[in-house]
Amino acid sequence: MLIDILAAAGNAAPQVEFGPAQAIKQGGAITVAILVVLGIMSVGSFYILITKFMEQQRIFNQYKAVRSNFWRANTLSEGATKLDKNSAWRQLVDDALTAESQHQKMTDSLEAHDWLHGSLARSEASINARLAGGLPFLATTGATAPFVGLLGTVIGIYRAMIGIALAGSGSIDKVAGPVGEALIMTAFGLLVAVPAVFAYNWLQNRNKRISELLAAFSTDVLANLTSRGQVKPQIMTKTSTQQAAKTTAPTSAPKA
Repeated sequence: MLIDILAAAGNAAPQVEFGPAQAIKQGGAITVAILVVLGIMSVGSFYILITKFMEQQRIFNQYKAVRSNFWRANTLSEGATKLDKNSAWRQLVDDALTAESQHQKMTDSLEAHDWLHGSLARSEASINARLAGGLPFLATTGATAPFVGLLGTVIGIYRAMIGIALAGSGSIDKVAGPVGEALIMTAFGLLVAVPAVFAYNWLQNRNKRISELLAAFSTDVLANLTSRGQVKPQIMTKTSTQQAAKTTAPTSAPKA
């Protein structure tokens, strides 16, 4: 008899489904809208991460040609032909040659070094600005995504409180959906923010390295122009490195 009563009670209990999909469904249009915003942030962050990484890697790969081939040329114009037309390194060389030709047309007393230095600085700034494109979106996503998720959390808790007030009790079937929605929105906000912060810091660090290489190359180009091609950076090959090591190696002391 007791078993029959318990079985009848179990059959009469309301069947409530729980899970992320059900919690989001119960949240309504506001929850869906917040998820859409977080989704756009996440997709945009990964798109910027991939495209910027490819752009940076292309610049690093092109730098190998600068080290191995560019400074072997007799003139900057000849060396420029060995670089990719759309590369940052080619842009610096072309801008330097253009600035040199422009200075020859000037009639005032502006020194060539100052004019070339300013032109190369502007060229570097334009390249660095292009490399930094998209990084503000990553920074904004990393800073705001947790708060967007928190907005969904607040709405979920508010709906849970309303459910308790209408039901007159805090039974689990009344609050599980809204509370689950709140927790899910918090998790989604963190899942979007954390990769964006890591991507921003990593790409920013690589941009700093590229900026250092550009500044060094710009200095070498400036020195080459102002010296009429007499000053070039030393090209360290494997053979020259070994010879330098032998030259600087300590010799054994003579026997008494």
